[in-house]
Amino acid sequence: MPGIVVVGAQWGDEGKGKVTDLLAERVDAVARFQGGNNAGHTIVRNGEEWKFHLIPSGILYPGKRCIIGNGVVIDPRVLIAELDALRARRIDVGGLRISANAHLIMPYHLLLDSAGEAKLGSLQIGTTRRGIGPCYADKAARLGIRVQDLLDEKILKKKIVAAMEPKRLSLRPFERDPALDLHTMTEEYLTHGHRLEQHIADTSKLMWEMLDEGKKIIFEGAQGAMLDIDHGTYPFVTSSNPLSGAACVGTGVGPKCIDEIWGVAKAYTTRVGAGPFPSELHDHLGEEIRKRGGEFGTTTGRPRRIGWLDLVALRYAARLNTLTALVVTKLDVLSGLDKIGVCTSYSGEEEAAFEDFPYHQTVLHHTSAKLTELRGWKQDLRECRTLSDLPDGAREYLDFIAEHVGADIALVGVGPQREQTIWTDAGRRTLIASDGAGG
Repeated sequence: MPGIVVVGAQWGDEGKGKVTDLLAERVDAVARFQGGNNAGHTIVRNGEEWKFHLIPSGILYPGKRCIIGNGVVIDPRVLIAELDALRARRIDVGGLRISANAHLIMPYHLLLDSAGEAKLGSLQIGTTRRGIGPCYADKAARLGIRVQDLLDEKILKKKIVAAMEPKRLSLRPFERDPALDLHTMTEEYLTHGHRLEQHIADTSKLMWEMLDEGKKIIFEGAQGAMLDIDHGTYPFVTSSNPLSGAACVGTGVGPKCIDEIWGVAKAYTTRVGAGPFPSELHDHLGEEIRKRGGEFGTTTGRPRRIGWLDLVALRYAARLNTLTALVVTKLDVLSGLDKIGVCTSYSGEEEAAFEDFPYHQTVLHHTSAKLTELRGWKQDLRECRTLSDLPDGAREYLDFIAEHVGADIALVGVGPQREQTIWTDAGRRTLIASDGAGG
């Protein structure tokens, strides 16, 4: 029962969409298992750019089954807009299936998210204000509204009333907002239900049947390991679990269905929003890397914070996910640098040294990166297609990463186009094994 999980191994924005797109060609389905439209994947194919927020990257392949799992929170307006945009570009979306158990982002979630961030002032977490956190909070409080509720007007109205009751005080500043009118909200979401009904399904059962038939599924995560609500840099994290273990919970398949776990990391590090970032660059070099890498959020457009590759955090992510392989993206962005810094440990107060990721938030906030300098390279990598095409400095850099993380590198990205990719022997072995197991 071959399943491959693709997760972010940093603070998100690592290029998971491109990796999923490359693998999707060889599998039967792509299933998204957590997060919401606070995430974004950008894919460049034949010079054409595609941006996805909720729909799995595999939708560009005709007839491919694409699944939005129960662990995803869905803003139906965003999803419908994505579907309409794809149809306008003549993409067949008939293969999309949405879990009936996925939770819905409601208008009051959006209002509460923005209001909550504004109240925090200088202590803001840096959320995208898309209503993700309040939606997951309602899910945990058993006040959530699910996709299946769109198909039952009576139940939908009852659940909206029940969900809004404990929020009356928080919503008082918005009481005149027409979006919170019960009748308006009910009618709007029933309309969304009619638009989405053909896609709603028992997606867990669908995947069980596919796996039993020997078909191959990619389980696609959003964000990254360091934003995990349990194991990330809390509270500067997302509201779900972007780890490989959540692929099972967020889709309804068992752990034995997973064969490979690929972690995606940039050749440097970025993060969006507030929170600790030991290897962050605050100089002109950080700005130069941001420009070269186009480091602006797919969903928000916010400039990303830039730093050297953090191997302490990457080793931590590798253990959290039990990575079987690593994908390194945007190696080309570092071309032209004489020296490349790599964070191999942290320095703390009173000369404390940390080889492992600190578990205590106060300690982490007072650490700085201890850097190892590696030689750079001048060659433009965008035409490289094999490891042997790479200059010595680039190959040494990859070897250094693999050795310190303890995972083979399966793919190397040397540009935004899907063909600007180097498959290593480890990556090819995975494909061959997967092809042998599949139907």
